[in-house]
Amino acid sequence: MAERVRAAVVQVLADDDAPRSIARAGELVQAAAVAGAGVIVLPERWNWWGPADRRREGVEAIDGPALSAARAWARELGVAIVAGSVLTAGGRDDRAHNTSVLIAPDGRDVALYRKVHLFDVTVDGHAFRESDFVEPGEALAVGEAGGLRIGLSVCYDLRFPELYRGLVDAGATALAVPAYFTERTGEAHWEPLLRARAIEDQCFVLAAGQCGRHGTPDAAWGHSMIVDPWGRVLAEVAAGEGFAAADLDLAEQRRIRASLPALRHRRWPV
Repeated sequence: MAERVRAAVVQVLADDDAPRSIARAGELVQAAAVAGAGVIVLPERWNWWGPADRRREGVEAIDGPALSAARAWARELGVAIVAGSVLTAGGRDDRAHNTSVLIAPDGRDVALYRKVHLFDVTVDGHAFRESDFVEPGEALAVGEAGGLRIGLSVCYDLRFPELYRGLVDAGATALAVPAYFTERTGEAHWEPLLRARAIEDQCFVLAAGQCGRHGTPDAAWGHSMIVDPWGRVLAEVAAGEGFAAADLDLAEQRRIRASLPALRHRRWPV
């Protein structure tokens, strides 16, 4: 396995024109690959974002247009892609799953994760009820691609450290966090939570967020970033669409884990 892996996080402003959103994401994936990235992470629901009463338009089959496009990009560019998340059909009660797929450079699906923690909260008087249209998943997912062992998560999962500890116990060296953090919560919590997950799990964190206003009340914070196992922000997309790339030093990660063996010092649960 390589000692260094170049990774990138892509930041987009998706809208209710799925072909346009998919095409724009593809342009940024290609730009990140040209910049040398071998692992590329897309945001949560990068293929479609629109009014709640039209969200069924953003639901597709697991072999639908967005995920099929991501598999084609992986093959054509020879890169591993965490296809952010896409609403996929198949949940009970006519609900969808919020699904993240890790795709190998040959276009194979290596791991599939259905978002476990759903965003049922009220922020500044605006109620979010993700469970109204999404059925939660029940299992962790870790896969190996592009020289990393990547643990999958989606957005609100970030607030639940036990999920990430489970991914580390399954061998993860990097944690993917595709997201759509709101401006209110993002400004206060996004970077501190990402750095905390990196430090406590001694992992690289690859966090790709949506950005800007989508014609809905819930503007997205953006600030996609890559954090190293010491908690340092290696790269960031502060505003607008774009990507950020950084070299992940796996030898340095091993040194950190060896010299500060907090993962081996755990005593709870006993």
